[in-house]
Amino acid sequence: MLEIALAPERAYGPRLAALSLAMLLPSLGTSITNVALPTLARAFDATMADVQWVVISYLLAATSLIVGVGRLGDLVGRRRLLLTGMALFSAASAVGGLAPGLSILIAARAVQGIGGAVMMTLTVAMVGDLVPKDRTGSAMGLLGTISAVGTALGPTAGGALIAAWGWPSVFAVMAAMGAVAVLAGGALFPADVRSARQSTGFDLPGLALLALSLGAFSGIFTLGSRMSGPALLALSVMSALGFAAFVLTENRAPAPLVRLGLLRERVLGTGLASLMLVSAIVMATLVVGPFYLGGILGLDPVGTGMVMSVGPAVAAVTGVPAGRLVDRLGAFPVIVAGLLSVVTGCLMLTALPGPFGVGGYTAGLVVITFGYAMFQAANTTAIMQRAAQDQRGVTSALLGLSRNIGLICGASAMAALYAAGPRLAVAFGFGEAEGSGLGITFAVAACVAGVALGAALWGHAGRSPAER
Repeated sequence: MLEIALAPERAYGPRLAALSLAMLLPSLGTSITNVALPTLARAFDATMADVQWVVISYLLAATSLIVGVGRLGDLVGRRRLLLTGMALFSAASAVGGLAPGLSILIAARAVQGIGGAVMMTLTVAMVGDLVPKDRTGSAMGLLGTISAVGTALGPTAGGALIAAWGWPSVFAVMAAMGAVAVLAGGALFPADVRSARQSTGFDLPGLALLALSLGAFSGIFTLGSRMSGPALLALSVMSALGFAAFVLTENRAPAPLVRLGLLRERVLGTGLASLMLVSAIVMATLVVGPFYLGGILGLDPVGTGMVMSVGPAVAAVTGVPAGRLVDRLGAFPVIVAGLLSVVTGCLMLTALPGPFGVGGYTAGLVVITFGYAMFQAANTTAIMQRAAQDQRGVTSALLGLSRNIGLICGASAMAALYAAGPRLAVAFGFGEAEGSGLGITFAVAACVAGVALGAALWGHAGRSPAER
């Protein structure tokens, strides 16, 4: 088994900065290409359905392999694999920028997604190797801030680059940033050192089954609207059977990809469930917001974009202070405060936009995003501080997987709920009111956040203040 010697306290600042750059890249990779889709459709004379695979291929690769790369990092060394992931991301970005055809660009984006999965997973896993334990919350808050900044900056930066130098410049910038990240990480990250415990091997059958199951599951939500009923059913059956086979394999494997017994640990199990639920709510603000702001409140695209940017901006400002609060008070109080804030924000979005318009919507969005940033910093700290040294990579991967599944489900389920809102309002006797879809969507979201809060309370019940 490979581990990393803990960095001296005087050295962790520059190393954390290099780690932050590794967190920024996959966040940019997720959001920066969306704005380029219309340009790519024209450049390659392709349909919008075809060019959307530039986004889908990245998400499918990252989601399907995230747990596998986390476990591999535990086995071969997190520094080594993180540098490899950075290099892979950079090289795939360069190939994407030079791609002569759409198929090559889509393939490059899939490889870029693998590199993104490595970086998303191992940056969080390496915090325990680089930062003193009493600063873990601050470090997790910083990484959360960097991720929010990357997500928020992506569309703006992508639009500016395309306007100035065309779509290849988007990939050229990511390639250059990846190269800088490799150089910084190679110079600053401490070397992997071999533990006295020996590696027990890598569970390839488990990885294949989990990747198949997650890929099919992601495909249901990203491709379902374009598929026939039988094809969608086949994909659903494939996902369910793949997951069942994965569970059976892990119970029998001598060196499982995921020790399923870990999920019975209450802080980890409830933390993953809460993260999935809250991520679905955050995605609801991203997919429902533009329809409500533009369709009901009548904002133009610029105004809609300005309101939508408030969420990532609040998350960016909140992350570091939330992490410091975790270091001072412990994770549990901040988790509870964050989830209460999410519940409150959802209730505000059910009541305020009608009478107060944009101001009411923005207020609810601010409260939800503030709570999410607090919860994420505290929940990640609570889980990662309990992770064994040889399980940090896979534990971080499970966090990333829970967040991704929440985002995927939220994008589909919450959008469908918003669309059905007026019919549901009539069915329940409220009448067909303008904007009823938003109220129903976030009333349900408030209940979902309440379930997440209940799970968190149960997960930490019976623990002493020191253990929380």
